[in-house]
Amino acid sequence: MPKGEGKVLAQNRKASHDYAIIDTLEAGMVLTGTEIKSIRGGKINLKDGYATIRNGEVFLQNVHISPFEQGNIFNHDPLRTRKLLLHKKQIAYLVNETKTTGVTLVPLKVYLKNGVAKVLIGLAKGKKNYDKREALKQKDVKREMDRALKER
Repeated sequence: MPKGEGKVLAQNRKASHDYAIIDTLEAGMVLTGTEIKSIRGGKINLKDGYATIRNGEVFLQNVHISPFEQGNIFNHDPLRTRKLLLHKKQIAYLVNETKTTGVTLVPLKVYLKNGVAKVLIGLAKGKKNYDKREALKQKDVKREMDRALKER
């Protein structure tokens, strides 16, 4: 978890179930005025989102930000592609990782940091079905242990 992380506005809980998260990076987002107002209201869905790299730039795709209710003609397209703000070294690292190891870039959470919306991008490797079942078994065992300790 990055230092100074503020209020978490949205989380992608499904990502930790479907993927093994290898590494994370914090990135800024290029947003319109009505988008940031909707995000501050928590009207964002990361479930099917992913990031792509084109021409040395990183873009967030398939992330749904609901239109702002008082936005009228200034409202945005809910599923538009949004540019992510990263340093050149970070982008080079992401390019190298996606090309060599075959990982996916997945948004894990969106939060406010010093009044600015940030997205936590995870380098994720897909899990097989048996890996997912094993993770669920471990979670159940941990829950049972916690219950047993709580009852004592």
